[in-house]
Amino acid sequence: MTNGARVPPDAIYLDYQATTPTDPRVVDAMMPYLVQRFGNPHSGSHPFGQEASDAVERAREQVAALIGAEAREIVFTSGATESNNLAIKGAARFLKSRRHKLVTVATEHKCVLESARSLVAEGCELIILPVGRDGLVDLDRLRAAVDAQTALVSVMAVNNEIGVVQDLAAIGAIARAGGALFHTDAAQAFGKVPLDVAAQRIDLMSISGHKIYAPKGIGALYVRRRPRVRLEPLFSGGGQERGLRSGTLAPALIVGLGEAAEIAGREMAAEAARLSELAAVFLARLGPGVAVYGNRTARIPGNLNIGFDGIAAQDLMAAVPELALSVGSACTSAEVEPSYVLSALGLDGEAAASAVRVGFGRFTTEAELLRAADRIRGAVAGLRAPDLQPRLERAT
Repeated sequence: MTNGARVPPDAIYLDYQATTPTDPRVVDAMMPYLVQRFGNPHSGSHPFGQEASDAVERAREQVAALIGAEAREIVFTSGATESNNLAIKGAARFLKSRRHKLVTVATEHKCVLESARSLVAEGCELIILPVGRDGLVDLDRLRAAVDAQTALVSVMAVNNEIGVVQDLAAIGAIARAGGALFHTDAAQAFGKVPLDVAAQRIDLMSISGHKIYAPKGIGALYVRRRPRVRLEPLFSGGGQERGLRSGTLAPALIVGLGEAAEIAGREMAAEAARLSELAAVFLARLGPGVAVYGNRTARIPGNLNIGFDGIAAQDLMAAVPELALSVGSACTSAEVEPSYVLSALGLDGEAAASAVRVGFGRFTTEAELLRAADRIRGAVAGLRAPDLQPRLERAT
């Protein structure tokens, strides 16, 4: 049963890390495969199936090109959660007779942490490394954690809550030196920052469609072929996708992901520059007294996790209902306790409870951000007014 919520006519969408609107160019590319070109891509005995198969392979090439991979190294999945599960569980189970240790980071996405934790019951040893106050992993601590028993190192490329970018090349070099595989959850990085699986020594990479203006329900996993990475599949079936992900593929969704990847490849640099300018304008308009969590330089520009001293995030969001903001991850925002990512940065409960994530992207305008900043600044001033002090005390 729904709660009857409706989007206000003056709403401004600022939750691009949770999901992005599907680019109209992506929708146009998908439409023929929903109506006229509806064939099963695994039915190669007739033109309907061959046409769909050709579209899938073209999309595979488009996704691979954005990360410097070969098309045959791309396995289509339902999204980054499935990709993360397949990468982590698949690699650990295949290697556990020889290597039984997993190394990851405290600020990883829940699906990475829970996948890794589930393997402890299967005999794996799990090491979860802390991060610094800037959200970055200490490379010396990582180096010390990787040894001859380490099967997999899994470190997120760009954090979904605070937007910090990890040094993938350095992490990949550490994993490779220890003989371990390197997996990165690139859901928030793919199409936003340059990625090169060879230069960064990445063995496994998880990709999500709906974070880059493609539809929900489609993603991919990059699986290195040389040196070959072997995985145990999560489920059984017809052996599609190199035997790693059985099931009938969805050509329309895959075409959408491919088109979104190609657009990102063309527009990534210009889009990043525009978003950097928008971030600077937004923060300047907010004025003094705003905290920005996470490293200020090693970050993507469209993700700002901010807080105002003494202002509870839930109160702030209630005061600006026309702004689509979020508290931490969309996957864990229903939780009452403070964000585990912000807690890992060393923030106390009050500071973590004040944090609001502002996410903007391709379709955000400067006028929208200026209006949003004015509304947030006004709401903060109102919440700090003397007649609202009892409310503040209850929130903290």
